[in-house]
Order: sequence, then C-alpha cells, then structure tokens
Amino acid sequence: MLLNRPTLDGIAAGRITLVFRRWRRPSVRAGGTLLTSIGLLAIEDVEPVAEIGEDEAKAAGYGSQERLLAELAERQGQLYRVRLRLSGPDPRIALGATAELEKLDLAVLSRRLKRLDSTKPWTIETLSMIAANPGRRARDLAARLGRERLSFKQHVRKLKKLGLAESLATGYRLSPRGDALLRLMTSSQ
Repeated sequence: MLLNRPTLDGIAAGRITLVFRRWRRPSVRAGGTLLTSIGLLAIEDVEPVAEIGEDEAKAAGYGSQERLLAELAERQGQLYRVRLRLSGPDPRIALGATAELEKLDLAVLSRRLKRLDSTKPWTIETLSMIAANPGRRARDLAARLGRERLSFKQHVRKLKKLGLAESLATGYRLSPRGDALLRLMTSSQ
C-alpha cells in the first residue's frame, strides 16, 4: 500500500489514523506492518465498508467527506477502511548504523549476499557503485552498470532491507554497516 507524503506526515503527527482504499483484495492485513519513509506503521484493522462518515474522512486527513469520496470514485473495487498508527522507527536505520561487524554478522551477511547473487552476481558491484556515487540518481547508476532502472532499484531495496544502503532525497548512499561490509569484502578479494 503506497501512502503519499502528506498522509505519512499526518500519520507521524497523529492527525491521520485511517486510510481508505478501493481494492479487489486488500494489500495489507490487520496485525501486519508497513515499512515507510517515516518508520514502521502498525496495521490495526482492515475492514470492508459501505459508507464513510464525515468524522472518518477527517481522520483520513480530508477536509470533507465529499473530497475523499470523489478521490475514491476514480478507482474500482471494494471500499476498505484501514486503521493504522506509527509503530516505531525504521528498523533498518538502527541496523545500518552499526559500523562494526562481528564475525557472526559478517558470516550471516556473506550467506545472504551469496543467496542474492545465486542467479547472477550483482551485490558487491551495486554496493561499490553506490559507494563511489552517493546521491546519484538510480537511473544514472543503473545505466553505468548496464542494467534496467527498475531492476536496479529492486536490488537496492534488497540491500536496504539488510541495512547496507540508505535512500537520500536523490539517490542512495551506503550505511555505515554497508561501508564496513564493502571494505571487508573488497579487501579479502
């Protein structure tokens, strides 16, 4: 489920507690979480609804029920009400901030990178490209590596999940953990 910046800001401030979506089937479940740029969101409830009240529209960050209904009318599917809240910070931030890698961490990361590289090696090359070009657009980095932009971005998301890279306003940079890992991996080659 994608959430725009004003909605995320409203959730972070505690002003927005509901989101409405039209779906063929929900993309989130009650009890689940959603990782966003503001942190981890807890999905408390997902319910099909037939109507939206004025108070619910305001809890979703809309000035009026009509505005919300007009936006939802552009989409097809069952109407769902999603109750959510900010649960905590993005766990990848704390993970990525660790610049010292223990032998166990290194072994676990090496296995995970090996698994990611099982079809075709890309992890070290991608980490090296990000390290050499912090803040460079994904399109430019992908072109330098001779890859499709979307495929490159999927790869970077996998590295971010391991706490090795971070998104910037434009482009990416290695986290302290990613930098430490890259130094260890390239010095051992």
